[in-house]
Amino acid sequence: MISRNLRHFRVFLAVAELRKPTAAADRFLVSQPAVTQALAKLERQAGGALFERTRQGFFLTERGEVLNARLRRAMDRLDNSFAEVSPRLAVTATTAQLQALIAMAEARNFTLAARRLGVAQPTVHRAITQIELEATRSLFERTPFGMVATRPCRELAQAARLAFSEFDQIEADLADLDGREVGRIVVGSLPLSRSVVLPEAVARFLSARPKGRVTIIDGPYDDLLGSLRSGQIDFILGALRDPLPIDDVTQEPLFLDHLAILARPDHPLAAEHDIPLEVLVQHTWTVPRPGTPAREQFDALFEAQGMVLPDSVVECGSILLMRELLLRSDLLGCISGQQAEAEVRNGLLVSLRTRIDWPGRSIGLTYRRGWVPTKAQSLLLGAIRRATGERGSASRLIERHKKI
Repeated sequence: MISRNLRHFRVFLAVAELRKPTAAADRFLVSQPAVTQALAKLERQAGGALFERTRQGFFLTERGEVLNARLRRAMDRLDNSFAEVSPRLAVTATTAQLQALIAMAEARNFTLAARRLGVAQPTVHRAITQIELEATRSLFERTPFGMVATRPCRELAQAARLAFSEFDQIEADLADLDGREVGRIVVGSLPLSRSVVLPEAVARFLSARPKGRVTIIDGPYDDLLGSLRSGQIDFILGALRDPLPIDDVTQEPLFLDHLAILARPDHPLAAEHDIPLEVLVQHTWTVPRPGTPAREQFDALFEAQGMVLPDSVVECGSILLMRELLLRSDLLGCISGQQAEAEVRNGLLVSLRTRIDWPGRSIGLTYRRGWVPTKAQSLLLGAIRRATGERGSASRLIERHKKI
């Protein structure tokens, strides 16, 4: 494993740029033996030579190119934030100090930050003090809610999180050169993707890379988005947002999904055709949570006709829970047609034939702007794209059912 020594990283990048250890030594005001030792340590940790040594200079090997690409992105991100706080930090800041800064920005308390890092409280206090001395200003404001990070501090903490995420990906990139599996892929999963796309895509991925590690995290969109932006999640799969809530992420549409109105097979409305909205509004419903694209479409359906929303609503985003509720009552359900595909196909639920022409919801991927996936991540992304392109559309199944 490569130790996160920022000074060694800078030495490596300087040699890659200048192609001479002596020039890198002059840039950092250190001896040439110090540069040589730093490179030797990095090469041991990276599992092979990073440079081809020639009379014309030092040239990156394939392994060196992999390391250079990730480190350049990570250090450029850090340096841009260092410049806003104090250019001196580009020389003095350490990984431990940045980890303490992130922990304090999140915990707002020295004791809690220390506990999160597994170190003593004075260690965190000292690290923050050292950064603030270089910045010549306080980076935290004492408030009744704890030590709140200032805007430059929040931006530096965010840059450090994403730089550390790049460092994590270095290990995976280098292992891939040697045919090894290192690290894991973390997917943020919204309701539709859990039952429709991900199972097939992950199965394909694991058939190609049996030792691959995939972690799937469920949760509300806002929570997943926060984890995505901080580098804790690699990408989110599910309903896209319009407008995009923040400009440091990007969305990739994969397919359109349409909502469906569901009921148990022997529901009084199951045999009806062209059911008007005036009849539907009188029933009790189970629908997705507020703030989701599906719920927004459901609410807009009644509001567009000047109708008051149904009086009784059970909020849930799980097709399994919705199915059980519908089977035990006269409730109607509104959820993604793709999510309900298996229930409709197997006769557990029916899609009611109504006069509603639902607009399509865009389903796809959300990832950080400028994110460069590893080979393993690219393989899983490819499996997701193929799964969405090849699978039969549930919306077409439901449309056919409506016309019967």
